[in-house]
Amino acid sequence: MTIPSDLIVPAALWTLVAFSVATWSLILIKSVQHFRISRNNRKFTKSFWAAANLQAAADLASEQPGPAARLSAAGLLVLRDEANDSGADLEHTGDRQDLLERALRQQIHKERRYLDSGLAILASIGSTSPFVGLFGTVWGIMHALTDISKAGSASLEVVAGPIGEALVATGIGIAVAIPAVLAYNFFLRRLKVIQADLDELGADLITLSRKSGFRIPHGKPVVAVSVDRTGGNIKGGIAHNASLPTGVQPA
Repeated sequence: MTIPSDLIVPAALWTLVAFSVATWSLILIKSVQHFRISRNNRKFTKSFWAAANLQAAADLASEQPGPAARLSAAGLLVLRDEANDSGADLEHTGDRQDLLERALRQQIHKERRYLDSGLAILASIGSTSPFVGLFGTVWGIMHALTDISKAGSASLEVVAGPIGEALVATGIGIAVAIPAVLAYNFFLRRLKVIQADLDELGADLITLSRKSGFRIPHGKPVVAVSVDRTGGNIKGGIAHNASLPTGVQPA
């Protein structure tokens, strides 16, 4: 089946319109994504370094969103997991430092894949849009020259209209490509900055974990008591990290 030649240029233009819609949609989505990531990472990093110990940092990581919080949660979970001492399977084979480094590396790769989504589309649009427009232009010029030869006249009035219409496709292709390329370079730069921050946080986690022997001690519940001085009764309750008064036994 032969494709009508007068449909090629409109098809190229509509393709470029679709490319433009996809580009600006991705720019909007990625902008919101990176804004939230930057805000969450700043908030968690500030809270992380203000934590009293790794146990408190682990609790913060499990409650807050963002790549930095997820990275910390993945690493500190290894330090909490008692099964890592058994070596019963391949997942728990190796010393605790090796397991921690592997967990951090895997989480960083997951975060990079998440941030990398959509960048390939921007790169493809930025690199192919000018050629799609050029294809429409070349085809339009060929079609225009054919019509001119059939008309038997090469005057400016006959040539200018079809040729000018065909050249519009190249201009639109370039207009679509420019924001796609700029957005790709910007978000790629942001991805590298976030990954560098995650690498730095991972190195800090390893350093802090080394000081604690790559373990997070579990808080043991103890019985806290209060004495009702008026009635002489002892009231008991469960509390963490609480100590019993000397000479007082729980009820």
